[in-house]
Amino acid sequence: MRSFKENGLTATSFSGQTMKIRHPFLIKTAGFTISLVVRSLIRTVRYRYIPEEKNYDPNQKNFQGRYIYAFWHENILIPAYHYGRPDIKVLISQHADGEMIAQACNHLGFGLVRGSSTRGGVEAVRNMLKLSQTGHLAITPDGPRGPRRTVQPGVAYLAAKTGLPIIPMGVAFGKAKRMNSWDKFAIPSPFSEVVLVTTKPIFIPDENGKMFLEEQTRLVQSEMDRATELAEQHLLGKLSKAA
Repeated sequence: MRSFKENGLTATSFSGQTMKIRHPFLIKTAGFTISLVVRSLIRTVRYRYIPEEKNYDPNQKNFQGRYIYAFWHENILIPAYHYGRPDIKVLISQHADGEMIAQACNHLGFGLVRGSSTRGGVEAVRNMLKLSQTGHLAITPDGPRGPRRTVQPGVAYLAAKTGLPIIPMGVAFGKAKRMNSWDKFAIPSPFSEVVLVTTKPIFIPDENGKMFLEEQTRLVQSEMDRATELAEQHLLGKLSKAA
């Protein structure tokens, strides 16, 4: 997969190589096929969700609040399968590559926001701000081309402007194939174990200034790293708490 940058946010797209499919019917068919593959594969995985404190799984009964779920781009298959629902909005490029993943996300149940760095950029950000009033947002904060696991300022900006807290999500794989891509995209092996951890929410005040945004971005970076480390420790059995 790859993603297109959106004012520091990211619009996700399946890739490893440049996509050549452009025919609308083929794009729709490919998107549907991708969603079937994701469902079939992740269904075999032994999955554990482990919250550090409060349970932030949006699928639980009587779940309240609105959040920005942040996860590394390499881990997107796990939240795509478990959190594919229309009240979680994902930014998708308006390019043809983006149309394919849009179709896949639609079949997985996600709500969509369309836009890219060259098409519909301002409108996409505007839409995300509006949609945040009624639902959740999902963001891959390490940018369209990396560096891998390096938070870009867009997620802090979005949290400040929407008032929604960021929920860092860390994922650890017992066994996975890593793609030869900038993010070392992870495809979990069938019947392997996967652990997802959420840490405490990050609240970012709506303040201006480059230095403030950089400071908050470093905070998000620290919590994303910690969430990943916690997931890895749980996977190795060094911690025992489970949801």
